Amino acid sequence: MAKAKTNYTCSECGGVSAKWGGQCTSCGAWNTLVETVVESGGTNRFSAQHQGLVQTAPVLSLADIEAMDVPRFGTGIEEFDRVLGGGLVAGGVVLIGGDPGIGKSTLLLQALSNLSKIKKVLYVSGEESGAQIALRAKRLSVDGRELKLQAEIQLEKILNTLAEHKPEVAVIDSIQTIYSDALTSAPGSVAQVRECAAQLTRVAKQNGITIIMVGHVTKEGSLAGPRVLEHIVDTVLYFEGDTHSSFRLVRAIKNRFGAVNELGVFAMTEKGLKGVSNPSALFLSQHDNPVPGSCVMVTQEGTRPLLVEIQALVDSSHVPNARRLSVGLEQNRLAMLLAVLHRHAGIAAFDQDVFINAVGGVKITEPAADLAVLLAIHSSMRSKPLPRGLVVFGEVGLAGEIRPAPRGQERLREAAKLGFSMALIPKANAPKQKIEGLKVIGVERIDEAMNRVRELE
Repeated sequence: MAKAKTNYTCSECGGVSAKWGGQCTSCGAWNTLVETVVESGGTNRFSAQHQGLVQTAPVLSLADIEAMDVPRFGTGIEEFDRVLGGGLVAGGVVLIGGDPGIGKSTLLLQALSNLSKIKKVLYVSGEESGAQIALRAKRLSVDGRELKLQAEIQLEKILNTLAEHKPEVAVIDSIQTIYSDALTSAPGSVAQVRECAAQLTRVAKQNGITIIMVGHVTKEGSLAGPRVLEHIVDTVLYFEGDTHSSFRLVRAIKNRFGAVNELGVFAMTEKGLKGVSNPSALFLSQHDNPVPGSCVMVTQEGTRPLLVEIQALVDSSHVPNARRLSVGLEQNRLAMLLAVLHRHAGIAAFDQDVFINAVGGVKITEPAADLAVLLAIHSSMRSKPLPRGLVVFGEVGLAGEIRPAPRGQERLREAAKLGFSMALIPKANAPKQKIEGLKVIGVERIDEAMNRVRELE
């Protein structure tokens, strides 16, 4: 028997190489080449494609195409609908990933139970048996009378089930367990994941079925399999948060039908995931008295402003190289901010260990957290708490200037709603009309911000 011909496919970009190498020649990523079996097939010069018999789609002018709003339907879980951009779309394909045990299957089982009352739904499980899912449904007290379930991992049988039962919403849990008989590689390989996802997406578009696929993640937290998997689907959602904590965050990374970077906040209870109506309360510590090194900022997650507490601890270093540790914020940016603090505010921390933490396990990626980080560090160094009722936001540049943050008015209104009385913000974000109950202080440079805080103490 002839040996199967193999090549090497990059799990990041999908590039193909004839031999293995440490670095992908297409995208430059290291250690991403995976051996796959070359699948036979293709067209020859006598096929219909080469004879010009294939019909092409008509070419139209963009102005002649009618623009229509995409109708949506809710899942019955308000926080999930928020992340999806308002609900699910007929024919849309959603990919949701997260760490094992974080609540992906639980959330989808709850959503399908709600949808089964108004839609025809199907749950395809490739990881658990029907008895295991029935046990979970009983524990969550969900109504499964109209929820159809199939335990199957072969793609062709799943496609036949979709064609026979014609569900309006289908969940594939998970895409890494599905395999196609047309390919000889193992389930979870680059070729299998790419082919199975492409086939399911084609069926979803042709028949108007909304398909939600669960994806595994690597130890770095990114979705396993080829990066082309994220390009195929319409929406990509990530579960965030610590599995040891009772709170879960769902973030939209890509959404063709809505805004990206939307955030949904859930609490894990005995009856499953419940939406949190006031998530700002989760990310604020309850101190009886103000403590040094604590600063509250307003971050913007999609269309939702959130109040998050930034904590800093500065201590004398007993090693030649002082440590810089950041949890929930970018560590390289912390080193840059400490250099700005020294150069433009005259506050040195080269012989101090600096630890930064965003309370509640939230990850802050926007630069509007810069000012809050520096004020928390300065407060910890002096062992003096910031004024009670103070909230801040603003980006700090390398020249020491404080730049405005987007949607400043919404941030200020959210802070006033939660009872904060003072706001230290970039001068360019100062509101034209006074916000009731909130004293707004606009600053232009980091040294000016430090001086204003000392005056308020």
